[in-house]
Amino acid sequence: MTEFEKMSQGLAFNGGDDGISAIRANAFVHLQALNAQRSDNITDIAQKLFGHFDPESMVMTPFQCEFGKNIHIGRQTFLNMGVVMLDGAPITLGNNVLVGPNCQFYTAGHPLDYRRRRQWETFCKPIVVENDVWIGGNVVVCQGVTIGARSVIAANSVVTQDVPPDSLVGGTPAKVIRKIHENGDTDALETA
Repeated sequence: MTEFEKMSQGLAFNGGDDGISAIRANAFVHLQALNAQRSDNITDIAQKLFGHFDPESMVMTPFQCEFGKNIHIGRQTFLNMGVVMLDGAPITLGNNVLVGPNCQFYTAGHPLDYRRRRQWETFCKPIVVENDVWIGGNVVVCQGVTIGARSVIAANSVVTQDVPPDSLVGGTPAKVIRKIHENGDTDALETA
């Protein structure tokens, strides 16, 4: 098993491994090309950078990530400008997901024990955003979180735990504010 595979699966890994460094360097080249393009002309580069990128999706630039190949973006998904994804583990965005500007997705974490942090010990857990989710601007999604289908994350929230489907969540740390009822939310969350 490669060090990149270990990292992606949440196992202990060597962050200075040549293979990991090569993947990071490759992502840097593609990011430079992506961020130099108009946002409506990035499909070819995005398909080289990401593990999966549906051509019906859009990424506004600037966009930043660490590896790229651990990011999987579904159909008709939109990432607004300034999104940052630290993708040491997979980050999966479903179909019809809207991500507001300056959102951050962090799969990496570090031990509470300072002695282990001195060794730069890192562990990564995946992030999953299911179909039809709307994430407001300046949201931080932390490692290991799954955001359930059709949920809305209010702007400036920090999501530290799983979000049930059909939920409006907000705050720091984000908490469920209420359930979203199909066909009953026409006043729906324009402020999210």
